[in-house]
Amino acid sequence: MLTPIVSNAQNVLIKPEIEKQIDDLLSRMTLEEKVGQLNQHSGSWDVTGPIPEDNEYVAERARLLKNGGVGSLLNVTGAEATYAAQKLAVENSRLGIPLLFGFDVIHGYKTIFPIPLGEAASWDLDIIEKSTRTAAIEASAAGINWTFAPMVDIGRDPRWGRVMEGAGEDPYLGSQVGLARMRGFQGNDLSEVNTILATAKHLAGYGFSEGGRDYNTVDFSRRTLHNIVLPPFKTLAENGLATVMNSFNDLNGIPASGDRYLQTTLLKEKWGFNGFIVSDWGSIRQMINHGYSKDLEQSALHAITSGNDMDMESEAYQRHLVDLVESGEVDVAVLDESVRRILRTKFLLGLFDDPYKYSDPEREEKLVYSDEHRTIARDVAKRSIVLLKNEKNTLPLSKEISSIAVVGHLAADKDAPLGNWRGRGEPNSAVSLLEGIKAAVSNNTKVNYTEGYTLAANNGSFAFALEYPEDDGSGFEAAIENAKNSDVVVMAVGEEALQSGEGRSLVDISLKGRQLELFKLIREVNENIVVVLMAGRPMIEPELYEGASTILNTWHLGTEAGNAIADVLFGDYNPSGKLPMSIPRAIGQIPVYYNHVSPGRPQTGPGDDGAVFWSHYNDEVNSPQFVFGYGLSYTDFEYSNFELSKNLMNMDETITARVDVTNTGEVPGEEVVQLYIRDHFASSMRPVKELKGFEKVMINAGETKTITFKLDKKTFEFYAADGTWKTEPGMFSIMVGTNSNDVQTLELNIER
Repeated sequence: MLTPIVSNAQNVLIKPEIEKQIDDLLSRMTLEEKVGQLNQHSGSWDVTGPIPEDNEYVAERARLLKNGGVGSLLNVTGAEATYAAQKLAVENSRLGIPLLFGFDVIHGYKTIFPIPLGEAASWDLDIIEKSTRTAAIEASAAGINWTFAPMVDIGRDPRWGRVMEGAGEDPYLGSQVGLARMRGFQGNDLSEVNTILATAKHLAGYGFSEGGRDYNTVDFSRRTLHNIVLPPFKTLAENGLATVMNSFNDLNGIPASGDRYLQTTLLKEKWGFNGFIVSDWGSIRQMINHGYSKDLEQSALHAITSGNDMDMESEAYQRHLVDLVESGEVDVAVLDESVRRILRTKFLLGLFDDPYKYSDPEREEKLVYSDEHRTIARDVAKRSIVLLKNEKNTLPLSKEISSIAVVGHLAADKDAPLGNWRGRGEPNSAVSLLEGIKAAVSNNTKVNYTEGYTLAANNGSFAFALEYPEDDGSGFEAAIENAKNSDVVVMAVGEEALQSGEGRSLVDISLKGRQLELFKLIREVNENIVVVLMAGRPMIEPELYEGASTILNTWHLGTEAGNAIADVLFGDYNPSGKLPMSIPRAIGQIPVYYNHVSPGRPQTGPGDDGAVFWSHYNDEVNSPQFVFGYGLSYTDFEYSNFELSKNLMNMDETITARVDVTNTGEVPGEEVVQLYIRDHFASSMRPVKELKGFEKVMINAGETKTITFKLDKKTFEFYAADGTWKTEPGMFSIMVGTNSNDVQTLELNIER
């Protein structure tokens, strides 16, 4: 059935007893203390040591902390450090208001999980929630009570490095994955010591940056905004989300940090969001670069009056907001509303009862990077792997195989699997593919490793670009000889961790260096190749996809990457992942996505007369290399008896769609059963296909399971040309299948 979403839950953060406490506190705060709650700064000195008064910059921030001039710190981590910083704020300031400690817990704190795009490929909402629950347990034990995740930007352009941080191209899947991640971070009760505030980011449209270039402008229709970009934000906002981060880009010529429509009209007023909004790093100041503000003071004015509550590292509020209020340019009621929202989260977290509750060294020692958490990381990782090809049934491999050639720089790399945004994960701490294979096979199996090619060198800091060394091919001969003398070749190719992520946009998302060249040379001596593709984005490499008979897309899987890949390689786990994002055939196709609208000339071929006047390329087909929702298994699934409970539905009814799914193979397997719809005729153009439900189900060999989806008015609702959400009567197609392309279809008519 469709994944349930809590409805009308906008007031979940409102507790009358807390609101009274906030009223009392606000009545006692000075103007300067109120503004202080709106400032967030990055920890820029060792808070456990003496304050370096000889450094004016650091000394000023320390004075702000002690005087109640800071509401939150980010990048201060660890029980000892957060305790010391909290003590500075609580025990020195007049009112003793506690700090929030924020940190980018994006796919794990110290135990690192698959990148979010990889987790989304699991289509397993329970395991995704468990992943973020585990990350929250570790982060909260290390003094953190706020994370800047989940990123719910819809991404259609794999050149944009930050696609690794989201859930792909679909708003329904993105909403469900975002909701699962939010629930994992926030739990059921924010006052529990192992919960942290979640942040939905980036409001809005950041994933549509022109050219896939980070921090760039965006330009798309109102239809795209409401039907594609905003649904994940709306879903989370209506289900208890604590914070939202706005985006670096503009929308309709207005930078997001100063966009009142997005932040106040939609988010706070229409959706009933009662948490608070934080700017992205420096984005308020950057309104000057956009040409929207003449100076920092005007940036502060734009931001606060549009609904941006907290300023991350722009110092705009810190420098100018007191004056703006005293001059009357900003109503004190506007300031009070932002302060109220920030104080609300601090009360909900229980920080006023115990400011040091998150700073417990014993909890940190016990919970961070525990064996239990590594076991969970391995489980999440193996469920995130997508089997793209297995034409010769090469997989699964036997653990008793005589010899395996393991080839590729990435196969022995213990850092790349950690991916970007690896929290406090230790560099070079992941289980490598080579280690995973060696641990899995029998004592009689010879595992021979050769590096083969060289890849980018990580200089140890994600803040800088990678260096791409020249590969002289000196490792080719040994790799080819290894492959020639082995029963099977497992060849790792793809990206180093820092080739994707923030600031990692690329114009060329094919394999770097001489990886493809080495693959083709090895194929000449041993066609029994299993390609393990490690990447933070969909890679474009048609020669690899078409030339290899066996391909596993493993993303960057985190701490337990090598063990998880080995679980799949040797059949301890039957792969069940499905692509959350289409893989293009060529750069020129971008953006290519399944839920496009139909052009006026949608013909799929030139016809008998050879006419070329239809929507296509003359040098490439329209379709992607692999479609959204695609992924294979070591078994086969057959769909049958697809039916609707009614073929004519009125607006007030709920009907069901059911289908039988049979495992026709010889091993148990999990299938992601996907439901799509098409609205054939509407007041504004609708996509040729839209995901509206999915269920991941385990089916034993020979077993048949019946999957049921409920369809009601909300299933068919869309944002129309007249600016309203509506379901219109008409003809619809209801589709079920194993991916967005391979579906069975029934027709449904909806009447008023």
